[in-house]
Amino acid sequence: MILRAVLRGGAYLVAALVAFYAGVYAEQAYPDSFLLPYVAHHQIGRVDTTELQQAIQLVEADYVDGNVDPAKLSHGTVSGLIASLGDPFSTYYDPQQYQKLQDQYQGRYSGIGIYVSFGSAYPSITGTVPGSPAAGAGLMAGDQIIKVDGKDVKGLTSEQATALIQGANGTKVTLTVTRGTSTFDVTLVRAEIVVPSVRSTVVAGNVLYLRIYSFGASTAADFLSQLKAGLPGAHGIVLDLRENPGGFVDAANAVISDFVASGETYELRGRNGSVEKHDVSGDAAAPSIPLVVLVDANSASASEIVAGSLQVHQRAKLVGAVTFGKGSVQEDFPLADGGDIHLTIKLWYLPNGTTINHKGLTPDLGVALANQTDEFDVMHPDAGYAKDTQLNAALSLLGP
Repeated sequence: MILRAVLRGGAYLVAALVAFYAGVYAEQAYPDSFLLPYVAHHQIGRVDTTELQQAIQLVEADYVDGNVDPAKLSHGTVSGLIASLGDPFSTYYDPQQYQKLQDQYQGRYSGIGIYVSFGSAYPSITGTVPGSPAAGAGLMAGDQIIKVDGKDVKGLTSEQATALIQGANGTKVTLTVTRGTSTFDVTLVRAEIVVPSVRSTVVAGNVLYLRIYSFGASTAADFLSQLKAGLPGAHGIVLDLRENPGGFVDAANAVISDFVASGETYELRGRNGSVEKHDVSGDAAAPSIPLVVLVDANSASASEIVAGSLQVHQRAKLVGAVTFGKGSVQEDFPLADGGDIHLTIKLWYLPNGTTINHKGLTPDLGVALANQTDEFDVMHPDAGYAKDTQLNAALSLLGP
């Protein structure tokens, strides 16, 4: 099982109740043609499942379409159960969705290779994966996606838009894109995309710039490798965690441990009052070199663990905007049919005992970015960072 400091739910249970009341109405209208099946009282823990069993029996016995897919009924039931928790981070994944999730953990998926922001009515491309179909087609940061295969994507959630864009290898997808004052269609062939979790370069002559896109299975090793390779000759480091939604807490702990020689990194607290403290692991590769961390409103979860812990240890200054504020940890519980329940099990706290849940981290230096397209793209360093006010503020803190 996997711990993630990491956004569906179904309405099947609601639908089942509606069906039940519709059945009561039918019984009143046609008393000779409706018989409510008897279900013995049954309870699991504190949850009475009698009504649920009765609803399932009603659907199977009386729904007008006798070819209802039982797997969909089962998945919908579990989805509704988890959705009823009212927790946006606790989610049910059916077998296909869970396989996609595992691929994302490994930094791979089948699609076109774009990074997308959902801060406005239409999704905006913030970058492309090198060598991807999107990069080959000339899509670029700032392009706005209006339609996918003719379907208007205004107001869609990230999951809904992603489901339209991604697909099987070799299949085609057509995006309608707006760039400046022009609108055009681009047809791409989907391929397997391997997403790097870490990218680095040297900026301002002698500052090592490291960007972590997410905390995946390979992040700890990739980060340490690029950190060590870039340290010789560097007089400071900028760690960019902007747009980073989180990931594995173990990877977050490893990154903190690259900069902090000793002490606590974070702690987990369970519902029974248990406290699980985590300390730095291994030998810090860069315990003293000046360090600035870039954060924004989309820096969440594991990225907040890293930024917050480095701030508490007074190891780094934070520059940018107040972070997302996700102070919970999820664990994957695989189900017998290949599905998964992604369930919030604990809350995490910083080494000083504070929580950022629903509050976020406040940067030491608040700096706004006029436009997201102004953000430095480490994958295209030749474009420079003149408009990236946050990166330039971080470089100023590090000094000449």
